[in-house]
Amino acid sequence: MLQFIRAKKAVVGNASIWDTLNLLPKEAVPNSYMERGIREDLGIHHTVVNDWERGVDVDQTVVLISVPSVLSQDLAPHGKHILHACTPGTEPFELWDVLDRRSSEYKKLKSERSEVLWRAVERALGPGFSRDNCEVKLVGTPLTHQRFLRRNRGTYGPAIQIGKDSFVGHSTPIPQLYCCGDSTLPGIGVPAVGASGAIVANSLVPISQHSQLLDAIGI
Repeated sequence: MLQFIRAKKAVVGNASIWDTLNLLPKEAVPNSYMERGIREDLGIHHTVVNDWERGVDVDQTVVLISVPSVLSQDLAPHGKHILHACTPGTEPFELWDVLDRRSSEYKKLKSERSEVLWRAVERALGPGFSRDNCEVKLVGTPLTHQRFLRRNRGTYGPAIQIGKDSFVGHSTPIPQLYCCGDSTLPGIGVPAVGASGAIVANSLVPISQHSQLLDAIGI
């Protein structure tokens, strides 16, 4: 049974501002005050796990969030942020491969499957964040990655199981053709990809130039 209790003077709560805002109807709070609710200590990275029992390698469970404008404020207009949210390579490609990107079915599925991202961002950033206040929204799917990033099956990189397989090396059966990037050793991630390029560059430089470099830096 719903019960109303009316305060004579005021209502005082010790919940955080973000939890308090989450309890209030959105239409009752001015946008200017809602924006104040976004924490200043956002942090650049957040991880949301919706269900630990399902495991972290199944779809719609883990969401990774980055807010790079926390570190580089010039990436966004004053008083605003940019963020990127994604599932860590767990979105089933088979759901998308059968769809036409221009179809209503594709748009409907994109809206449905991206809901987990919005909920994770709202959970991580608090009630001060509202998707309705986002000025620019870009939602991508595996087909988006496949089309614009030329990624096989729209993936971020290969999933290699420890002890069962390993990343391939950089040489190929074609003479003087080398590969680098997240599909080769030492694997995915910016540092690893950078290292793969350095390895290939190192392989192309003759030993004599290696020695000259070592002499130049005094080693």
